[in-house]
Amino acid sequence: MNILPGHIKQLPTFLKHCPKWVWWLAGIVIVALYVWAFYHFFVSPTGFRWRAIYGDPHYPDGYEIRGIDISHHQGKIDWDRLRNAMINGSPIRFVFIKATEGTDYVDENFQDNFTEAQDNGFIRGAYHYFNVQEPARAQAYFFLSKVQLQEGDLPPVLDVEKKPQNMSTEDFQREVLTWLHIVENKYQVKPIIYTYYKFKDLYLSDERFDDYPYWIAHYYVDKMEYKGLWKFWQHTDAAKLPGIKGYVDLDIYNGSFYDLRQLLIPAPEEDAVTGTNDAVVVEDDSSADSIDAD
Repeated sequence: MNILPGHIKQLPTFLKHCPKWVWWLAGIVIVALYVWAFYHFFVSPTGFRWRAIYGDPHYPDGYEIRGIDISHHQGKIDWDRLRNAMINGSPIRFVFIKATEGTDYVDENFQDNFTEAQDNGFIRGAYHYFNVQEPARAQAYFFLSKVQLQEGDLPPVLDVEKKPQNMSTEDFQREVLTWLHIVENKYQVKPIIYTYYKFKDLYLSDERFDDYPYWIAHYYVDKMEYKGLWKFWQHTDAAKLPGIKGYVDLDIYNGSFYDLRQLLIPAPEEDAVTGTNDAVVVEDDSSADSIDAD
């Protein structure tokens, strides 16, 4: 028994007699949808980190203090070669190292990189990648449990690059400030905020963030287009250096070497009477109320 409706039975005949422009239009629509889906799910989340496909990385003029940032993506580093490497004629002064992400991930090369950076005479720093799907308080305590910064290290860094679509800007800012306040309370220094300049303008342009030093990612331009105050500029993610296989990010410090030294974690203050230090010990009190980030 043939129970198919008449219009369905006639569909192949209809398609067979379609004008060519209909086929072209359908093809264009399909390709457009594919390109949109690919960009939305694969390119957009890390769009500002696309790799250069032409020439050498650009080296901004007028800056003398240069550094790099690394993670497991750089593989095993030959530190004997890296410590003598030069960036556009200047030595590498500082190294930012990925430490943690979210509430349960430690970069597999963090401890080796963190130790080697200090042993080879670099000013070192550690950063946490902010996972917007997990509570900021738990992320802050996880970072503190895995990273022990010392006197002479760079302040802790929060790498924040995304905002959940279902979260208001106000709530997002409160989460970011929760992480910053907890970590600042531990080390008694303002953490550094890493982000790209358009994200900063869209979601972090609030006076509550004005006192934090910024590390801005902005690639392949002659000068920083971000108009606010900043300390570090990640100006390329496509550099090559001795001792590192593949690409590595390059950074500059916006100031003198003396200024950079003033930014580092100071020695713990000692009580004049007892001789004990005043370093604040931060314990994870998961039952405590969220920090008031207002």
